[in-house]
Amino acid sequence: MKKVFVAAMTFAAILVSCSPTNQRKETIEIVETHVLHATDVEPLSPDSVIEILKKGNANFVTKHTHKRDAMAQLVESAEDGQHPMAIVLSCIDSRVPVEIIFDKGLGDLFVTRVAGNVVSEDVLGSMEYACEHSGSKVVVVLGHECCGAVHSACERVQAGNMTQMLAKIEPAIDSCYTAHSDRHSADFQNQVVYKNVEFMVNRVRHESEILAELEHEGKIKIVGAVFNLHTGAVEFI
Repeated sequence: MKKVFVAAMTFAAILVSCSPTNQRKETIEIVETHVLHATDVEPLSPDSVIEILKKGNANFVTKHTHKRDAMAQLVESAEDGQHPMAIVLSCIDSRVPVEIIFDKGLGDLFVTRVAGNVVSEDVLGSMEYACEHSGSKVVVVLGHECCGAVHSACERVQAGNMTQMLAKIEPAIDSCYTAHSDRHSADFQNQVVYKNVEFMVNRVRHESEILAELEHEGKIKIVGAVFNLHTGAVEFI
């Protein structure tokens, strides 16, 4: 994939005192200004996009993320349009900033967010637009540990429009529940997080003929993943 970088040509020569002798070190700050174009995304396979996302998350975990000039990227995308490589369905949780945890910038990803990362007709329509119209190669359903929506569903919260939304998580709860389960425990609720991702991936396949056909043809992949709030790691499942 073509990468164009601007080396903010600040070859900053820094004098560092390490001992009696001063040692000269040169540092180069690399600032990325390029946005994805159709010619970048078209050659990518769905598997290669998943690997790019995994590598980006590894950058996040190890604190080696790229520096980006968002304004420059915005201007370039305004001239040529957007061509994100993937669409991610995430929870609205403020601790799961999708572009940041995958070390991606403006124009790299479509992101749709709803509490509990639940699938609806509007979400499916957004996914279809991303893959069929804009050429995205991967659909990711991204859950996360300590999910407030899953907690509320397990606690049987009913309030306004949340009632219908949380009901979409009930099948995952029922699938995890046994005679010895404690719906209130963090362990049980985190099991539901994983099962809910699995169920939502299946809903995407079963409720969108367009996406199911694209996946059958090998043009896209529909996958699930879970973000660990304690480590910053994304586990693809």
